[in-house]
Amino acid sequence: MVNRILLVDDEYHVLSSLRRALHHEPLVIITSSSADEALDIMKEQEFKVIISDERMAGMQGSEFLARIRHLYPRTLRIMMTGYASTEVAMKAVNEGEIYRFFLKPWDDDQLKLAVRSAVEKYDLDEENGRLLAMVRQQELEIRVLEKRYPGITRVEKDSRGVFILPDMAKEDINDLIRESEKDFA
Repeated sequence: MVNRILLVDDEYHVLSSLRRALHHEPLVIITSSSADEALDIMKEQEFKVIISDERMAGMQGSEFLARIRHLYPRTLRIMMTGYASTEVAMKAVNEGEIYRFFLKPWDDDQLKLAVRSAVEKYDLDEENGRLLAMVRQQELEIRVLEKRYPGITRVEKDSRGVFILPDMAKEDINDLIRESEKDFA
C-alpha cells in the first residue's frame, strides 16, 4: 500500500506548513479543510496516518479521531492543537486512541519522525496480521491432514536428534503429493 496520509485542519496556512514540512518524505499527502470532508475522502481512499487539528469548525478533532478509530481502526491518528489543556489531551487519548499529540507550533523534525514511526507501525501491524492469517490457515491444514492421516503430525526424534517420521503407505504419499500440487497449481 502507498504511504498515504491525510492532513485535516480548517486553516489553509497550517495545511500548507504541514505539507511543506513533510514534502521530502516518501508520502502521498492529501489535505482536507474539515472533518466532514475528511470522512468523505476516507470512503474513497485508505490512509496509514491522519494528522488532525483539535479546534475546527463543525467537528472537534477529538470527536473526528474517535470516529476514525471506530471506522478505520488500523489508521494511526495524530492530533495537533494550539490550545493545550489536559482535558483536550485526555479526551483525544481516551476517545481517539491517538498515536501522538503535538502542540502548535510543532517541530518539523519531530513531526517527520512521528509520521515515519506511524507509517512503520502501520506496516508492521499489517504484516503481523498477514502472518497471523497464514499461521491460522496452516494450522487448519495440519488439522485436516491429521484427521485424514492420524499420527502424521506427531514428530519423534531418535537418540541423535534425527526426526523419525511414521511410515506411510505409498498410495497415501502419492495422495498427499497430488493434493499439494493442486494447491500450488
